[in-house]
Amino acid sequence: MKTSDYIYISGKREDKRIPSRVLEEIIHQHIKGGSRKLEIEAFGQHGIGGRLWDTVEETHIRILGHSGQRAGSMGNANTKIEIMGPASDDIGWLNAGAEIIVHGNASNGAMNGAAQGKVYIGGNLGARAMTMTKCNPRFEPPELWVLGSVGDYFGEFMAGGIAVVCGIGSGKEDKVLGYRPLVGMVGGTVYVRGDVAGFCEKDAKVIPMSDDAWEWLASNLEIFLNKINKPELLVTLADRATWQVLTSKTPQEKARGSERPSMRWFRDQVWDKELGRGGLIGDLQETERGTIPLIGKAEMRRYVPVWEQGKYSSPCQASCPTGIPVQERWAMVRADNIDEAISMGLTYTPFPATVCGYLCPSPCMASCTRNQATMTPIDVRLLGRAGKDVPPPKPAKKSNKKIAVIGAGPGGISAAWHLTLKGHTVTLFETGKTIGGKISSAIPDSRIPGETLDTELNRVKSLIPDIRLEQEIDQAEFSKIKYDYDFTIVAAGAKKPRTLPIQGIERTIAANGFLESAKLKGKKVGKKIVIIGAGNVGCDVATEAHRLGAREITLIDVQKPAAFGKERDDAQACGASFRWPLFTKEITPKGVLLQDGELLAADTVVVSIGDVPDLSFIGDELAIENGFVTVDKFGCTSDPRVFATGDVVGPGLITDAIGGGKRAAQSIDQIIAGKRPELGEQLPMIDKNRISLEYYDPRHKADELSSCGADCASCGNCRDCGICVAICPEAAIERKALGESGFEYVVDPDKCIGCGFCKGACPCGIWDLVPNTPL
Repeated sequence: MKTSDYIYISGKREDKRIPSRVLEEIIHQHIKGGSRKLEIEAFGQHGIGGRLWDTVEETHIRILGHSGQRAGSMGNANTKIEIMGPASDDIGWLNAGAEIIVHGNASNGAMNGAAQGKVYIGGNLGARAMTMTKCNPRFEPPELWVLGSVGDYFGEFMAGGIAVVCGIGSGKEDKVLGYRPLVGMVGGTVYVRGDVAGFCEKDAKVIPMSDDAWEWLASNLEIFLNKINKPELLVTLADRATWQVLTSKTPQEKARGSERPSMRWFRDQVWDKELGRGGLIGDLQETERGTIPLIGKAEMRRYVPVWEQGKYSSPCQASCPTGIPVQERWAMVRADNIDEAISMGLTYTPFPATVCGYLCPSPCMASCTRNQATMTPIDVRLLGRAGKDVPPPKPAKKSNKKIAVIGAGPGGISAAWHLTLKGHTVTLFETGKTIGGKISSAIPDSRIPGETLDTELNRVKSLIPDIRLEQEIDQAEFSKIKYDYDFTIVAAGAKKPRTLPIQGIERTIAANGFLESAKLKGKKVGKKIVIIGAGNVGCDVATEAHRLGAREITLIDVQKPAAFGKERDDAQACGASFRWPLFTKEITPKGVLLQDGELLAADTVVVSIGDVPDLSFIGDELAIENGFVTVDKFGCTSDPRVFATGDVVGPGLITDAIGGGKRAAQSIDQIIAGKRPELGEQLPMIDKNRISLEYYDPRHKADELSSCGADCASCGNCRDCGICVAICPEAAIERKALGESGFEYVVDPDKCIGCGFCKGACPCGIWDLVPNTPL
């Protein structure tokens, strides 16, 4: 049935039914590509033709075969859907403007909750059609046209719109509107050709057909019949005497009905007897009955709205070990201050591209509020990668203080970076031949572009000129450094591999040693490799081993593997297998012998169970516990002139080391300035349930800075959208400008009734509603 001007899309691929979600994505791709006429061969897929919100041109969807439920649901005003046969449940559900034609019968729930649009049914209709409809007076009302009859509970809680039921095929004794139609009707109009007996007379009434109403009906009947290809029925349907009109009763008419008991009667005869005083929950009822003489304002309000700008931190910032105010940067992007947003990263980390852009597992994205609604989190890595070529910030005025940093890994460089920006003179001591620690020496090139790392390391060297490489630090040298410098920061990292007390351990290679060797000159690994320890470092070993020729890669662990994120994905993409719980008994020339007797054949065995710091150069000068330097929350050791950060104080992420280095530098700078060290105000994280994600398109995946800024919910930070001002029913909220670019939203207590609309509508969770406690 494919026609030349329609693009044909099958609901099957390789004789298998395509899932509804996938078919919807295919339709969207065609529309984004400019297609405006699509012919869908359906195999029961749901929601076909609905939610085409990203097109502003008229789009035609023709459905062949078996359309599933909710065809045209949440339809757009520019969508025209034609179903070439019967339709399933909920056609036109929550319709927002789509025109839908059905050439046959349709089952239950048609046009439920519709606000706009038109549905034409060329047959009969099932139960509960046209329920809970609505009508915004600024737009055309929703319309439902039915050639035959409708099923039970038609128009239940109908609050707007127009329904036309033609009754074709019904006899004189048949109920065209089914059982109990129009229960709870509060708005809208129903035109019926045939018997209307049985409708809910408490809520609806029959009214005379006016000349204007008949003129509207007659002209639109012709349109309807042409839509369903039955123009010959116009003569049959054009008899005005056979039609009746029903509409809702007014509240006054409903109140006059003797059949409806009063609230007082219900309270006395039902509530108090069964539930209230003397009933099941009488002992729990505390509210005293009485009339409410007025809606309270000012001191009379029960609740008061509070604009809580700056009171909470966003989830992304709260989860960042470096404390980067991510949502503030996206606010800059929205304000078109993109360069400022990118440069801001260098005030928190010397590695915005290397770490934030590539190596960090992005706890900020994992904590993004959008995850709660299964939306794609905002890609913070884009901001990080954009900072690769940004020059370093200008340091403050030089002080006369000298600080030594032992270790030029991420933590040590971070401390030296921030101290230099504060104007202090820093000397970096590094035992290796280059700076960067494991980022430079061990992390595979597949994880980060070499140009990015080199660029950022060169930026560090341009800011910190005094970097001393290949410096072996022993106890005597450590004591001398402490004496020569005003403060010392220990950031020597964890370079001593953990091992296993088993026979044959000498046949193994430590993970970091393997990675360093593989990165420098390559390494022969053979075809089979077993990696003991299935963490992220073990996954890096797996990907490097595959690059070097290994084809049978096995990671084993005594517990569920701790690997996650990109590292694990990359290892699995190389064909690596994860096995646990397995316990190693011995390393033999043939491979790994397990406690249960199984032999895992291997040409190479790598041990990847972590590293510990080598603190022999410290001696007894600092307090050490469980192999790590003991520090307080500021990074200060037992010696008040010595601080420590990174893996020497405990294992963690690269960003933990960078954040620790920043805190240590900040504390030293405060001490030099004669102040007590402070971490600054630690704001609590905002409750994610306060954020309204309904304003954002769940299908959109932002892939550039500007779209990421637009999609950021700005949790806890006002976007200055003005929704609260627009929605306040009492016009009690006003925006006030503060200075050049500042602002605040204030509430006029003499107008505010404490309804909470501002809180409910706020996209960012800024407004809260608190009990009123007037002085």
